[in-house]
Amino acid sequence: MGKGDIKSKRGKISRGTFGASRPKKEQNKEARKVQLSLKK
Repeated sequence: MGKGDIKSKRGKISRGTFGASRPKKEQNKEARKVQLSLKK
């Protein structure tokens, strides 16, 4: 887990991308939780 890890928050920050670990907007928090729980 670090800057080279694409799936970690720090890795997303270093690459400048967004995803489940680093969402663009806070309002999507609930929808993201539901989506992540469905993947398991």
